[in-house]
Amino acid sequence: MPQGQDPMVARRRLKDALRRQREAAGFTQRQVADEMDWSPSKLIRIEAGQVAVSTTDLRALLQHYGVVDPVRVAALEALSRTARERAWWSNYRNVANADLRAFLGFETSASIIRNFEPLNVPGLLQTREYAREILAAVDQQSIDELVDLRMERQELLTRDEAPEVHFIMSQAVIERVAGGPRVMRRQLRHIARVAAYPNVTVRIVPWTVGFFPRYRVAYTVFEFPDAEDPAILCREGPTGDIITREGPLEDTPNDYLASFWEIEREAPATDTPALLQAAIDTMTRLIGEAAPGSLTPVDAPDDEDEEDPDGQEEPLAGSSS
Repeated sequence: MPQGQDPMVARRRLKDALRRQREAAGFTQRQVADEMDWSPSKLIRIEAGQVAVSTTDLRALLQHYGVVDPVRVAALEALSRTARERAWWSNYRNVANADLRAFLGFETSASIIRNFEPLNVPGLLQTREYAREILAAVDQQSIDELVDLRMERQELLTRDEAPEVHFIMSQAVIERVAGGPRVMRRQLRHIARVAAYPNVTVRIVPWTVGFFPRYRVAYTVFEFPDAEDPAILCREGPTGDIITREGPLEDTPNDYLASFWEIEREAPATDTPALLQAAIDTMTRLIGEAAPGSLTPVDAPDDEDEEDPDGQEEPLAGSSS
């Protein structure tokens, strides 16, 4: 996965900047199109982010708007070049719809990611086995590509200048036996390992907390390093679709940030190792209770469980998050 800004996000930033520059100069889209001898639809598509803008057209626009500061011009030209690059997720266009591609662009470019999940392990924390279990219910035809896409996404956690990532899950997530107890035990161990990354925090909301704001909604808030980029809220709809919100709308990123921070107070990161260990112990007990002839293929002993060859669990170390 490439570092830094995603082409889609660069195009979004550029279109917003060009619209602001036009408005600051006091021009309408029609006036600019007439002066540049363009069709009105060309400028409309540029300001909507539907098409990339060439360096030649960008310079002509900036000159028309009176933007002469070389630092500002260079920054916008850099955005234009990035916007024309090929995104890392382009190889998955056939399985990633427009909403998912937008989500991937935000995720790649964010400096801070906050993700709350009430039902499933967050995608950035899923093992390949667990991801296959989740995705099999969504798209049987493209499951291999969808799993590969999910695994490639996770590279951002360990890249240079990795984002700061905060995960919160309901306790139901770690106690659900997804794919069988062996699959789930490996998943829980993986969460424990990733929770020790210096840029990652994992919190689990225990059952004792009861109800809390937006406890049934899976959502992610993306924050970006540039002050010109507003935070983005991506919410999962009832059918798994992604709903994006930014700015002064009914559900704003700030509303969800406030909810996220409120949950953080109820779920200290220092409690995470003990909660994970208890769930791992439960999976180990379920494995031991299974009759020899009742194991499904996915539950059968295999080399991937080599960290626990004797079925004995080592207590998890305290989280560094």
